[in-house]
Amino acid sequence: MPDAVVIGAGPNGLVAANLLADAGWSVEVLEAQAEPGGAVRHDRGVDAEFTNDLFSAFYPLAAASPVLAGLHLEQEGLSWSHAPRVLAHPLLDGHCAVLSRDLEETAASLEAFAAGDGAAWKELHTIWESLQTDILSALFTPFPPVRAGTRLALRLRAAGGLRLARTMLLPVRRLGEEEFRGEGGRLLLAGNALHADLAPDAAGSGGFGWLMSMLGQTYGFPVPTGGSGALTAALVRRLQRRGGTVRCREQVTEVIVRSGRAVGVRTAGGEAVAARKAVLADVSAPALYGSLVAEQHLPGQLLTDLKRFQWDFATFKVDWALNGPVPWTSPDAAQAGTVHLADGIDALTRFAAQIAMGKVPDEPFALFGQMTTTDPSRSPKGTESAWAYTHLPHHVRGDAGSDGLTGSWDASEQQRMADRIEAQVERYAPGFRGLIRSRRILAPPTLESMNANLHGGAINGGTTAMHQQLVFRPTPGTGRPETPVPGLYLASASAHPGGGVHGAPGSNAARAALLRHRTGPLSHLQNRLSRGVRKGRW
Repeated sequence: MPDAVVIGAGPNGLVAANLLADAGWSVEVLEAQAEPGGAVRHDRGVDAEFTNDLFSAFYPLAAASPVLAGLHLEQEGLSWSHAPRVLAHPLLDGHCAVLSRDLEETAASLEAFAAGDGAAWKELHTIWESLQTDILSALFTPFPPVRAGTRLALRLRAAGGLRLARTMLLPVRRLGEEEFRGEGGRLLLAGNALHADLAPDAAGSGGFGWLMSMLGQTYGFPVPTGGSGALTAALVRRLQRRGGTVRCREQVTEVIVRSGRAVGVRTAGGEAVAARKAVLADVSAPALYGSLVAEQHLPGQLLTDLKRFQWDFATFKVDWALNGPVPWTSPDAAQAGTVHLADGIDALTRFAAQIAMGKVPDEPFALFGQMTTTDPSRSPKGTESAWAYTHLPHHVRGDAGSDGLTGSWDASEQQRMADRIEAQVERYAPGFRGLIRSRRILAPPTLESMNANLHGGAINGGTTAMHQQLVFRPTPGTGRPETPVPGLYLASASAHPGGGVHGAPGSNAARAALLRHRTGPLSHLQNRLSRGVRKGRW
């Protein structure tokens, strides 16, 4: 009987398992898919000579994460690769905003849009430098982040207090208008906000766009050398060296609760796997509370709140094996690992508005990844392993384009949507389609079938909007990993601080489980918080 059972071998589940194993616990990880990794996997399914990431690809949050840094995965063979430029946002008129790890290079790119915009970017970066350590500490620790939060509050006060807080809460469109005269800086902020499901006019999208931009400025958007699965492999090797086990093709169908406490899990094959101390669930909140835990073990208020849980946008992704480099009309785009494709802020707003209305966008905002440019090991010299994804509404009420897409995402609709994305790329890179050796389509239902946590193609474990963050994530409560069932912890992106590959939800869940089995004032406080969650007081 292991001390802990972890449901799901995604990055959060593997981080949690590693930290428990570091503390001397015996750990068993059960994964429904045929291989570990969750949304951090790669394969050669597009072309035998090309490595393509199945889901996530670039990892600025991993590079910044003190959680992953503390695991020293370089000792397990993990290394990182960078493209010459972090990100580019070309426009049809030939201008191109560039984000580089070289601050002067980024500033020069924005200065070309409007005099003074380079200095404005440097000012935003100066604010980041003064707050960076405490922001990251607060972001990657359990809520409420008492120590980091106190330090951050003091630094915020010194950096402008309420005025700076107002700036971070602004919609990204407004933030860009206040900070920049030209469109370059505005594009970098808004495009990065739309890495999540934050529209240019959504409150708080400015702060998120600023955070992602500054992470790119400081850490870049690195990739694991050899493929995203190299990060998973390092986590698995580390866990196994510490005695932990990972069992794949083991779908958990039930969390076993006895005498009001989680004591193990049951698999689809009927096996009961007992856990001496804890069960940690790297699954979505709706799956945990709506399926794995029987309703009678949960407070009625939680079940009511869960009906209001909001997923982030659906995702449609295309992978390509290209016979040559992408023929961008902007030379700067050729050097970037990530390329954003939308002809201006208004185009981004229009795109987000169409999704809000339930329409499939006619000119999809595409996030384009050039993986061989970033990591030459991904495909033969002179070729490019590439992908693009765009967002979609979960419930399609119409097609803003002329293809009559309904959201059924059958084979015909998948082909037409992939063609629409390729047409968008072709606008910025004429001749692109002539380079395609092969392609693979990952529509929303396909993504979910390959990873149940990607519900309808949602990649962030729930919306990034303010009403489902901090104390509101995944439902109004403490924002902590403890659940109403003692011994059961939520360790997925549905928990604070949310999506992205950084390991924080897994780390928070593991530390909460460990704290529960220690003595002293901190354990007493944690037990009070857990009782509050169970009784619906938080």
